Amino acid sequence: MRRHAATLVTAVVGGLLTLTGIALLVLPGPGMVLVALGLALLATEFAWARKPLGYARNRAEAGVRQVGRHRTSALMALTCAAALAGTGVVRLSGVSVPFVSELTAVLLVVSGIFLVGTLLYARSVVRRAPV
Repeated sequence: MRRHAATLVTAVVGGLLTLTGIALLVLPGPGMVLVALGLALLATEFAWARKPLGYARNRAEAGVRQVGRHRTSALMALTCAAALAGTGVVRLSGVSVPFVSELTAVLLVVSGIFLVGTLLYARSVVRRAPV
């Protein structure tokens, strides 16, 4: 019974991470990173998730390297992170923002914070890489 519950939790959380990552492929945010995380979680329980995980991991690593190497990409991503978090904070402070509920506002703030964390990680990876 516990094993089935663990598999169910893994499937739900991994699926949500993957779907959120897919949505962030067209929205500002670390889409491929979340897709890779979701598939990595799914791959712990489901063999079918291992093949797309390899592709997602390669794409996520390439994106991290690009953001880490190119100042313009990093500044654009930082601007998006500030816009995401800022919109969420404005809505949570009580100002009405069209199409943004309180749940959406919280997710925007979390996405902005996650994106900043991804940027910091990308910059540290590039600094450590041999030239």
